[in-house]
Amino acid sequence: MARSTIDAAPPGMKWIDGGEFAMGADAFYVEESPVHRVEVDAFWMDEHAVTAADFRRFVRDTGYVTVAERPLDPDDYPDADPELLVPGSLVFQKSRGPVSLDDFRNWWSYVPEASWKRPGGAGTTINGRDHHPVVQVAYEDAEAYATWAGKELPSEAQWEYAARGGLDGAVFAWGDAEVPEGGPMANTWQGEFPWQNLKLDGFEGTSPVGSYPPNGYGLFDMTGNTWEWTSDWFTSNHPDEVQSPCCVPRNPRVGSSEASFAAGQPGANIPRRVIKGGSHLCAPNYCLRYRPAARQGETIDTSTGHIGFRCVLPVDH
Repeated sequence: MARSTIDAAPPGMKWIDGGEFAMGADAFYVEESPVHRVEVDAFWMDEHAVTAADFRRFVRDTGYVTVAERPLDPDDYPDADPELLVPGSLVFQKSRGPVSLDDFRNWWSYVPEASWKRPGGAGTTINGRDHHPVVQVAYEDAEAYATWAGKELPSEAQWEYAARGGLDGAVFAWGDAEVPEGGPMANTWQGEFPWQNLKLDGFEGTSPVGSYPPNGYGLFDMTGNTWEWTSDWFTSNHPDEVQSPCCVPRNPRVGSSEASFAAGQPGANIPRRVIKGGSHLCAPNYCLRYRPAARQGETIDTSTGHIGFRCVLPVDH
């Protein structure tokens, strides 16, 4: 397929030929089902997640202030502790021993002053971490960066198609074996989450982009390291409107937020977008989501130490 109107590869991006693939999975988590055929057009994609250095350039150029750095409106968080309604973000804190996996508060804490430049709160820094993915970015922050860069955030279908690297139907981005003979293929959690990290992959926390081999499309860290924002609104499983009895849907997108709210859960009044790919906190005993098909919904105001993003450039740009 012709490479759109761009004669040369945009710096740091890989060309992804369009095609058809099996999206989703039926053998893991219910939100990933049902498996269905999808077609996507060709596009360019960042070869790795946006780094701390990339995001710093954006902030210096624009003066942008991220969601985590802004004052909070009490009306948006009617059940929150007033003392916590200060700028900050969610920070992972490893527990001292085994804890219930039913309550994320056993390992996540809202930390005042935590932001993209202070990922762990006051006293922490991104100095020396220029090549790590930027984290503590909410959806709005990722979208603002993409606009500044002249790009877009990927749809869920684009993201999953690219993550598979041509291995249609494979469990992982590199095949069906979780750990091939050559060793770990992604930055994930080895041991019992959230208290025992054996660090068999050499990292506790994020790793520099490109620390692991690329997938079949030359893309790094499509699974593990950090979750990544997509532009689709979240639904509890793949919605009926992207499935067709007569033909394969082309470039499907979930453009309505109506089904993305999570009644009865924290932040029930805030819509959610799809995040993909899992992170360095994913462990088989809790979150086996470092797979192309894996998907979760994340409230659009949320920023954490394990969510980042990368951008795409459609062929008509």
